Amino acid sequence: MPLLAALCFVATAQTITKPVEVPFRIGETAIIVDAKVNSRPVSLMFDTGFGGSVLVNNTIDLGKATGSMTLRDFVGEMQVPTVKIRSLLLGEMKIDLKDSDAVLNTPSDYSEAYGTHCDGIMGFEVIKNQITEINFQNKKFIFHPKSLDITKRVPDNKRTFLAKLLPIGHNSMEMEVTTPEGKTMILALDTGNSFYATTHRDVLERVSLWDSAKTPKFTRLSGVASGAVDSWSYKMPPLSIFGVPVKETVWDIIDLPSSSAEADGTVGFGFLSKFNITVDYERRRVWLENFEQPIEGAPVGDIGLSAAYYQAKKRVLVARVSPESPADKAGIKVGDSLLGIDDMDLAAISYKKLRRLLEGPVGSKVRISYSHNGNYKKVEIQREALVN
Repeated sequence: MPLLAALCFVATAQTITKPVEVPFRIGETAIIVDAKVNSRPVSLMFDTGFGGSVLVNNTIDLGKATGSMTLRDFVGEMQVPTVKIRSLLLGEMKIDLKDSDAVLNTPSDYSEAYGTHCDGIMGFEVIKNQITEINFQNKKFIFHPKSLDITKRVPDNKRTFLAKLLPIGHNSMEMEVTTPEGKTMILALDTGNSFYATTHRDVLERVSLWDSAKTPKFTRLSGVASGAVDSWSYKMPPLSIFGVPVKETVWDIIDLPSSSAEADGTVGFGFLSKFNITVDYERRRVWLENFEQPIEGAPVGDIGLSAAYYQAKKRVLVARVSPESPADKAGIKVGDSLLGIDDMDLAAISYKKLRRLLEGPVGSKVRISYSHNGNYKKVEIQREALVN
């Protein structure tokens, strides 16, 4: 899951007189763009939920660390070293960043997580002072001149929509999501959230979509930057997301309060990738042009098993099995060692890749080999939509 916010910096918009196009590629659930940071070629996942400029593995030499920064994700904070950005180039587009820093993070296998080569993250600060079109349909950014005024556009509210940014979140794009009863959630536009949308249990309770006395039947452990958190899938009723009416959708719910009091979560890749999105942060407007239906997307199939690689024991251990899930019915227990998924060796596998192997289309099957009390077992399990 993405980094939601960072310390605020000042960016200077490049003066352009005609649109500048920069191609990107789309990984499994992310935008990847090639860039040059301090003259070093890097590939970066574009994450509007990260309020800073650039975050890269500290194995890439961008210069000597000169400071530190506080990063915040869905539930926690962390301190990381930084280095001054002298230059940032996206194709022919030079982004002028004044007194801005790149974050140096401990090595993380971004390439494995996104299914294509990736060295780190490019955040919201890079586009904040540009009029930027994120064109999912044709896989490119379009940086527009300041003369383009999307506030003059007239939406038809069927295929095109004009959303207003709320006066909160200095390094994020916060907008309203409305329930059928007219209650409001404040969610950020977050290209780095690989799910359809993510919010918190206490938010669902506040807008009367979840009974506080109720316990979700199917839960799992999900990885965010600050660690593993309890989460679950939830079928939302029809909503208005940033002014766009949607039917029932499946959201990812975190069973902990948010790390920030000013926002309720984020709307992610599953929703955003159906639109071409033009952002004018200065005028506080976002233009959404729908090009792909259905907007809602299909639920993901799962087997109800959470596991992770434990370095100390050099193996993948089962950390959670949801009651009455396919994994539970197959006899897998907490503490069992996972040995293979569809005959793939799991030695030193990352959490995200493991999660991706376990998930798949509803009704598809996955072969699991594991060790229970020293006894080798192999089962074939059918994935289900484990939605609360």
